[in-house]
Amino acid sequence: MSQPQPQPLRVAFAGTPEFARVALEAIHTAGFPVVAVLSQPDRPAGRGMQLQASPVKQYAVANGLGPVLQPRSLRRQGKYPEEAGAAVDALADIAPDVMVVAAYGLILPTEVLTLPRLGCLNIHGSLLPRWRGAAPIHRAIEAGDAETGITLMQMDEGLDTGAMLTREAVPIGPDDSTGTLHDTLAALGGRMIVDALKQLAEGRALAATPQPEDGVTYAEKIGKDEAPLDLRRPATALANQVRAFNPFPGATVQVGDTVIKCWKALPLAAGSSLPHPAGTVLASDAGGVIIACGDGSALQVTELQKPGGRRQPAQQFLQGMPLPPGTRFLLPPAAGAQA
Repeated sequence: MSQPQPQPLRVAFAGTPEFARVALEAIHTAGFPVVAVLSQPDRPAGRGMQLQASPVKQYAVANGLGPVLQPRSLRRQGKYPEEAGAAVDALADIAPDVMVVAAYGLILPTEVLTLPRLGCLNIHGSLLPRWRGAAPIHRAIEAGDAETGITLMQMDEGLDTGAMLTREAVPIGPDDSTGTLHDTLAALGGRMIVDALKQLAEGRALAATPQPEDGVTYAEKIGKDEAPLDLRRPATALANQVRAFNPFPGATVQVGDTVIKCWKALPLAAGSSLPHPAGTVLASDAGGVIIACGDGSALQVTELQKPGGRRQPAQQFLQGMPLPPGTRFLLPPAAGAQA
C-alpha cells in the first residue's frame, strides 16, 4: 500500500527589505503555498518621495501571493489597535501551518507567535547569540569579525532570543562590504529556510538548541550620525567602518564645508603616518588618498564621492577635487566631549 504524500506546508511570510525578498522567492520557487504576506507599509522614497512598496510586497504582488497585509502594528493594545486586530484576525482565518520571518521590522506579540501550529521561524543574519538586533551584518564587519552566518531560530517573545534550529557560518573576507555580505547571507538564508520547511513538511521536527548565555552582543540600528570617520582611531578600525557602512549610510570625511563619502579604503601599517597629526593627507594620487590616523597608521581611501556626484576611483575623484598633501580633514568631537 502506497504511503500518502506529505502535504506542502501553508506558509505565511513576514518581511520587508531585499534580504527578506530573497527568502520569499526561495520559498515560492520551492513550491510552498504562500498563503499570507506581511510587510511594512509603503514608504516615501526617491527624489519625488513617492510611496514605494517594499521589495517583499513587490514580489508578492508580482507573483500573486497573499493576501498582502501591511499593518503598522500587530499589537491589539498598541497605537493602531484596529489595524492590528484586522491583520491578526485575517491571519487566524487563513490559519497557516508556519510563519517565516525575515527582517520584518515589527514586534510579533504572543498571539501571532502561537497562531501557526508550527510557530514562527526567523532567518537571522548572524551566528547567534552574537549580534542580536537590527543590524547584524553591519556590526559584524565593523567589529572586524572573521566570520558570521545565518541562524534559523524558533521565535519567542524576546529580541532574537529564541532557540536555534540550525546555523551556518560564512567567512568575512577583507574586501567584503555590508552590500556584498548581505547578498551572500540572503542567498544562504533562502536555501536554509527551504531545507527546514521541507523537513517539517516530511513530518520531521527541527532540533532546537537554546542559545548560550555567553557571547551575547547586540547590533544596534545604524544611524546616519555614525557616518563621520574619527581619524584619531586606528586605520584598521576605520577601514572596517568604511566596509560596514557601504552601501548605507556611507562613511564620511569632511574638509571645510564639503562632506566626502568614502566607499573603499585600506589600512596601512602603523608607523606609516608618523609624525603627522590625525586627519592629515599624506599623499593623493591614482592609488588613493592616504590619511594619517591616530595610532601612527594611515588609511588609503581608493573610492570617494563628493556631494551631488557619483562614486569614483581616487584618480577620477582627484581630477575634480584635488586633496593635496597637507590637507586637513576635520575631526569629529572626541567621545565624551561636551557639545
